[in-house]
Amino acid sequence: MAGYAVEIEDVSVRFRSKKRDVTALADVTMRVEPGEFVSIVGPSGCGKSTLLKLSSGLLKPSTGDVRLFGERVDGPRKDIGYVFQKAALLEWRSARKNILLQAEMRNMPSKEAAARADELIEMTGLSGFEDALPHELSGGMQQRVALCRALLHRPPVLLMDEPFGALDALTREQMNVELRRIWQETGTTVLLVTHSIAEAVYLADQVVMISARPGTVAGVIDVNLPVERDYGPTMAEPEFAKATRHIREHLGAAAASE
Repeated sequence: MAGYAVEIEDVSVRFRSKKRDVTALADVTMRVEPGEFVSIVGPSGCGKSTLLKLSSGLLKPSTGDVRLFGERVDGPRKDIGYVFQKAALLEWRSARKNILLQAEMRNMPSKEAAARADELIEMTGLSGFEDALPHELSGGMQQRVALCRALLHRPPVLLMDEPFGALDALTREQMNVELRRIWQETGTTVLLVTHSIAEAVYLADQVVMISARPGTVAGVIDVNLPVERDYGPTMAEPEFAKATRHIREHLGAAAASE
C-alpha cells in the first residue's frame, strides 16, 4: 500500500429531495497519514458522519475524489473497519460469535479467525465474557465486542462514528483509555467522529474541525501531547487545555461568520 491512508480531495456532497437541495459538504480536503489517529469535530449536521461514509465507499461524492492508500474509492470497501454509536450485536449470539460474524461474512479461514478473536478478546479485556449474550453485557462491554468485530480482519483503516456517545461519563473515559491503548498496539489508522472536544483531543494526533453546514474544514490542529496518555494526568496538561480552548474558539468563530 502507498500514499495517504485516507485522502479526501475537493469533495462536495449534495442531496436532492422533492422540497429542496441540500449541500452537506463543500470543497473538503483532508489527508490522513498511515497509522495516524484523527478526530473530526463540529456542530450537529455539519457532515462529520458523511466524511466516514465517503471514506468507506458507502456514499459517493458529488464532486471530488476519495482515496485509500492511493486507490480511488468507487464503491463499498471490504477492507475497512466500522464502529457505530450502537454496538448492533445479534442478541442470540454470544460475544465471541458476534465477533466471528465478521469472519463468516468475509469467508475468513476458521482457525485464523478464531485465533484473531482470542487475541482481540484478551486485548480488549473481554476475557471471561466470551460466552455472554449481549443483554448480559454492559454498554461498554458491548462496544468492546463491536470494536473486536471491526478489527477482526486487521483493517488498515478503522472508522468510528460516535462510538461512545451513549455511554455514561465514567465508562466513556475508560473506553477512551482502552481505545488509545488498542490503537497503539494495532497501528491501525483511525478516523473518529465525536461531539466531545475533550475526547477528540485526548485520543488524537490531529483534530479536524468542520464548520456548520455546508461542512468545510474550518481548521486543523496538531495535538502535541505525549504518545503515552493517562486520562487524568493528560487532561491536566497545559497543552490539553490549550488545544481544547483553541478548538472551541475556532468553531465558535466559524459559526459566527456563517
